[in-house]
Amino acid sequence: MNQDQVKERLLLLDPDTEGFTVTFTGKASRKVDGLYYPDRREILLHNKNFSDDNHLLYTAIHEFAHHVHYTRSTVPVSKRAHTNTFWSIFHRLLFLAEEKGIYSNVFRSDERFVVLTKQIKDEYLSVNGGLMKELGGLLFKAEELCREHNASFEDYVDRELLLHRSSARLLMKFKEMDIDPAIGYENMKTVAGIREESFRTDAVQAFEMGKSPDMVRAEFAVRAKSDEALGSLFQERDRIERSIGTLTKKLARIERRIDELKSVGVKE
Repeated sequence: MNQDQVKERLLLLDPDTEGFTVTFTGKASRKVDGLYYPDRREILLHNKNFSDDNHLLYTAIHEFAHHVHYTRSTVPVSKRAHTNTFWSIFHRLLFLAEEKGIYSNVFRSDERFVVLTKQIKDEYLSVNGGLMKELGGLLFKAEELCREHNASFEDYVDRELLLHRSSARLLMKFKEMDIDPAIGYENMKTVAGIREESFRTDAVQAFEMGKSPDMVRAEFAVRAKSDEALGSLFQERDRIERSIGTLTKKLARIERRIDELKSVGVKE
């Protein structure tokens, strides 16, 4: 596969992206497989590093994700290029590449990976999530006992359980929000951090559909910010309306007083 063919495949993933070039260096590198230069919109691929086209395309999609991130971001992209936003873009492009047959996912095609993935999810990630949720329920019982004895729940958690109080509250959220442990402990933390119940439900469904943690965090962080922004605007509107109401009443009182003074002959 040559560099023009690589670019053609990348454009199938995002035809509307800004112009860019793909360059094969004709070299091997021990440090990196590829690079992206945002100032000149160029993807460099050390093509001698790759033994097959699939590996080459994986790296090309990675660098292309940097291009999409850099050219689409509404705020300047920092030097820390591998942000949550970047990983979300990269994973979205990979899923799309798989759907279009551009990239082959070895984790789904090699039966050994399939069996191992199922074992890890079913016997460890899900089980661990369930244990953490059960622990959250026990912490509620501990909190009730603390209230009964007028004792500090935080002190019990910190000094007796040797568990940080913020971690304890997080585990209690798992129980209170009834988060599905099948998505695993780390993803349960993401869901627990979402305030809106309907958004939490959508986030769990996104994990169940196979979206990566970065994709879910990126999507629901935007939703949360939009929701918070709308809430702030409503609050500001209500504040202004109250101020207008107060000023209107004050103006009416002043106008009445002016009329009273004029009626008794007081001049301006």
